[in-house]
Amino acid sequence: MTSKVSNAASPSQPKRQAKPRWQKVLYEYLGSWQLYVLLLPAVAYVFIFNYMPMYGIQIAFKDFRTSLGIWDSEWVGFRHFIRFINFPNFGLIMTNTLRIGAYTLATFPLSVILALMLNELRNQKFKKTVQMITYAPFFMSTVVVCSLIILFFNRDVGVINNLREMFGLERVQFMSEASAFPHLLVWSIVWQNLGWGTIIYLASLSNVSPELIEAARIDGANRFDIIRHVNIPCILPTIVIMFILASGNVMSVGFERVFLLQTPLNLSRSQVIATYVYEVGLIGAQFSYASAIGLFNAVINVALILMVNLVAKKVTNVGLW
Repeated sequence: MTSKVSNAASPSQPKRQAKPRWQKVLYEYLGSWQLYVLLLPAVAYVFIFNYMPMYGIQIAFKDFRTSLGIWDSEWVGFRHFIRFINFPNFGLIMTNTLRIGAYTLATFPLSVILALMLNELRNQKFKKTVQMITYAPFFMSTVVVCSLIILFFNRDVGVINNLREMFGLERVQFMSEASAFPHLLVWSIVWQNLGWGTIIYLASLSNVSPELIEAARIDGANRFDIIRHVNIPCILPTIVIMFILASGNVMSVGFERVFLLQTPLNLSRSQVIATYVYEVGLIGAQFSYASAIGLFNAVINVALILMVNLVAKKVTNVGLW
């Protein structure tokens, strides 16, 4: 026994050297290579469609000519940005964009409210029926949704005007009313995306501890108290993160929907940055000017998301970073 111990403790045995850190990291990556292969298509998609186009941002600072290419076109600095700011309709375009963006952001709590209501349903069959009805519009294309809006609010055959006539009210051409455009646009977005937007909140609510709910009931809390003091605090980090992300899209009101619902009579409310970029960029072939406007819009979105993230971090201690 003594000889075995002495042999085991003998200093003549070579000590095992620790592997370098880079070898450990490489070994861990190679051990999970299948997961990285599955991740590769998503990474490639983001790189090709989100990072590679950044190369073309420089044409916002150039007088781009297709015959010369991006590199050989003349640098003009901030001339296109100054031109946009001095554009006579700059104030109108910015006001319309901010109005619609803020209006859309104001509907953000509706998804949270619907998720809390669905979470309180005890009849599973009725709950699934409500979910199916509210989720269904999300799978319709924007073109179809806009076509339905135009049909429903048509002055001659629209359902809304038929109901107005039944109650003795005058028929209205909603699509030509500039003041009606923001409401039609925003509530069509809400109708299409409301059900789908509740999925992430329902997933968060499913992680609320049953012990917390049971303890609240023992303390005499009713269902409203449980929602207020248990459910909402538990999903608050998710709500804050989603709100921060939504605030970054205030200036991106969506070209397709606006363009489809736009008419010559509602331009005073429907002319936004996205439609103006389409007008001067694709129709007018002013690529440098359109790129400058798009970059201007992106910078404002980044500034908004940074500001909202800073405020949320200070108020709730939850943020994107």
